[in-house]
Amino acid sequence: MVQERKSRSDAADVTAVTAAEGEAGHTGRALILNPAFRQGGDRRRDEGARLEECISLAGAIELEITHAETVTISRGRPATLFGKGTVERFAGLIEALEIGIVVVNAALTPVQQRNLERELKCKVIDRTGLILEIFGARARTHEGELQVELAALSYQRSRLVRSWTHLERQRGGFGFMGGPGESQIEIDRRLIDQRISKLKRELEGVRRTRGLHRDARKRVPYPVVALVGYTNAGKSTLFNRLTGSDVFAENLLFATLDPTMRRIDLPSGRTIILSDTVGFISDLPMALVAAFRATLEEVREADILLHVRDISHVDTEAQKSDVEAVLEEMDFETLPPMIEVLNKIDLLDPDAHGNVLERCKRNDSLIALSAVTGEGCDVLLSALEDALSASSRVLELSLPGAAGEAIAWLYSHGNVLGRRDDEDGAAHMSVVLEPADVARFRQRFAAYADG
Repeated sequence: MVQERKSRSDAADVTAVTAAEGEAGHTGRALILNPAFRQGGDRRRDEGARLEECISLAGAIELEITHAETVTISRGRPATLFGKGTVERFAGLIEALEIGIVVVNAALTPVQQRNLERELKCKVIDRTGLILEIFGARARTHEGELQVELAALSYQRSRLVRSWTHLERQRGGFGFMGGPGESQIEIDRRLIDQRISKLKRELEGVRRTRGLHRDARKRVPYPVVALVGYTNAGKSTLFNRLTGSDVFAENLLFATLDPTMRRIDLPSGRTIILSDTVGFISDLPMALVAAFRATLEEVREADILLHVRDISHVDTEAQKSDVEAVLEEMDFETLPPMIEVLNKIDLLDPDAHGNVLERCKRNDSLIALSAVTGEGCDVLLSALEDALSASSRVLELSLPGAAGEAIAWLYSHGNVLGRRDDEDGAAHMSVVLEPADVARFRQRFAAYADG
């Protein structure tokens, strides 16, 4: 799609992108502007990487990227964010290249958005609007659609009631980019509030349903391992590698929106449930964090978190901080134990590859692997075994001779440390079990649980 890009090392100034010839995207020709603030910006991030990420976000909804540029700003102007000269320069470029949409890789106030649209004479969306467009286009389940619509309406309400387009449009999305042929409904604040209230009630029902599902898993419990991480870190690819599934996994931002869960057996035969979740991103709109509460509760209820990182990415440390910030915003009372999975080591040069492996040898909570090639996945499974065993309990049980099924179950699910049999056939056993298996034993063999 993109034929020409300047090196990321030039990111402090300007990076230009010229779109290839071919069919235009469904939503028109786009200009991407990446503001780089001299003061108050995020110094952890490479500006070239930020621009590339925004290009990928726009490409996720098939925008035709005509031009992309990082613009250095001394201080943001309250009226338009950019200075007058910059706005005039881009107005001329937009007219010359017949651009219909401008994407600003930052949060715009409603006033800034309106003024920029007036000066540039085209539709303007900010980073939040772009992410919401992607979520609207990608949501597949009823729950996902509800969550995205709630986030979109909350965002639009703050935009002084902009237009709203229904989810059932063929392309998806929420109409922030407008365009001919898209039916738009002008609604006032009262109607938005009514719809938001209805969506919250429906999502509360989703939350209760998920709670029932979790309760059912606890009655026949398996440990839950949840994958978390920055978008496009390779969570779904790793999920497919470990489970043998075919969950949608492409080199796209937000390829996964709806949670997927699968049972897998570890090398010891122990069964766990692996959960793939929505990816996080820098400057994730708080409306989205709130709307996806029901989905993210799967993370809250997990026994172990696997934080999947793209170790080959230039901003991997900043991405790690972004994920940790979102987890903090979820207000965990106690964070589940976490293993950091340093993914995509197949993309590292030999020296970097060796350095990462050496780091992991010195830190048991770091696992290096490639979800694509499978390298290191066996090490991850062993680490999961160890993490689950770390919280195991020793039960001292006295079981009658008639409890043959219970005794066999203990041998198959636990580690029998010792056994002494009486003359009457009673068995006195010392058994190591995981907390989940303790609960399973007590549920299935309640008469012997207090043995």
